[in-house]
This record gives sequence, structure tokens and C-alpha cells, in this order.
Amino acid sequence: MNIALLGYGKMGKAIEKIALSRGHKIVLKVDANTTSYDISIADIAIDFSTPTVAFKNISNSINNNIPIISGTTGWYKDYDKVAKLCKENNTAFIAATNFSLGVNVFFELNKNLAKMMASLKEYDCSIEEIHHTEKLDAPSGTAITLAEGIIKNTDKKEWSLNVTNSEDSLPILAKRIPNITGIHAIKYTSSIDTLEIKHTANNREGYALGAVIAAEWLLGKKGVYTMKDVLGI
Repeated sequence: MNIALLGYGKMGKAIEKIALSRGHKIVLKVDANTTSYDISIADIAIDFSTPTVAFKNISNSINNNIPIISGTTGWYKDYDKVAKLCKENNTAFIAATNFSLGVNVFFELNKNLAKMMASLKEYDCSIEEIHHTEKLDAPSGTAITLAEGIIKNTDKKEWSLNVTNSEDSLPILAKRIPNITGIHAIKYTSSIDTLEIKHTANNREGYALGAVIAAEWLLGKKGVYTMKDVLGI
């Protein structure tokens, strides 16, 4: 594949390394200093930019009939617009808060655990996420996806950032510590014991590999998909 990288920071460079190792070509690198570019030279685009430019990047790719993978978070208020645009242009699109194969398995474990714990009112549920200090959004998109999985399967009504637990609200504690790639933990705590599931990213390669695998899977397809489609789960 000829890949356009929309966003050439740490993630963009990690994706480049994985893509090249799998026999693909990087034909375009767009960073904060890029003023204009021709997306049409690519077979597919992978967006790991910033929340302020992601919607523009994605729309430009779709309008030029270039399928696109987006791992940027913080722009999801425009997700429905992108989905509509994708269908109108008969191209393909995947957005994910996390492309790590392990994290997407973790998402499913989280949902199943929430179903099992829903009737056990003795336990209070909480989420903790830890990332590097350069991460722009809080809570992380991954933490929000985990929270949504719990809310859908319990009597929680909403999530709240950095506040104590309440009957209707699921607390997310977000921490920013230098040189941390990403840690997400789900805790169910009672006066007797604590049940915890946890995912720790050792490096960015898992995110990069998942994004490239998703791009390989998406090429030649039409429509809006998720990582569940890619992994068949």
C-alpha cells in the first residue's frame, strides 16, 4: 500500500516503521508545518494528528475518495458528519480510540465483566488511566470507550473526570506522568476485596501495528467500520 501519514509525531513515526517492515510505502508525511498536500497520491491515509485538525484531515481524505484510518481522539462530536460523508463518497473509514489489538480485546473483557458485576451492588466501579505528559486530552479516548462499555451494561448514567464515586456516575481518574505510554485499569472495590483488570502498553508499537493491520483490512472496502470488524470479535 501507498500510505499517507496525517500526523508525523511519535505515533506517525512508529506507524512508519511498522508499515515499512510489512512492505508498504509512505508516500506522504503531513505534520504541523505542512501547509498543503496532495492526498490523491496515496492508496490509504492514517491519521494520528491532533483534535483541532483531525476532522479537516479526515474530511479531505474522504472527499478525495481515499479510505482513512483515524486514531486521533477529541474530535468525536463530528463523528456522525464523517460517517455521512463517507457514505456519500462511497469510500471507507475506521476510527478507534485505541488501535492496539490487546486493548480491543480488553474492551470486550470490560463489557463482559460489567455485565457480571452489574447486580453486585456491594462493589463500586472506577477507572484509572495514566499517560505521558504530552497527551492533549483527558480522559483518554480509551478510558471513555471503557466507561461507555460499563455504562451500557450497568445502572451508571454517566462518567465524571477526577471526582469521587456516586450512585449514578462512574469516576475516571486521569494522571499524566512523563514517559508513560498508557495504562488503563478497571477496579471493582468493596469493603471485602477489590477486583481489577488492567492493560499496560509497554511501547507504541502495539498501537502502530493495530493501525497498519486495520489499514490493510480496510483497503478495497466501502463503509464505516470499527476494530471489532477488523478483529472479528
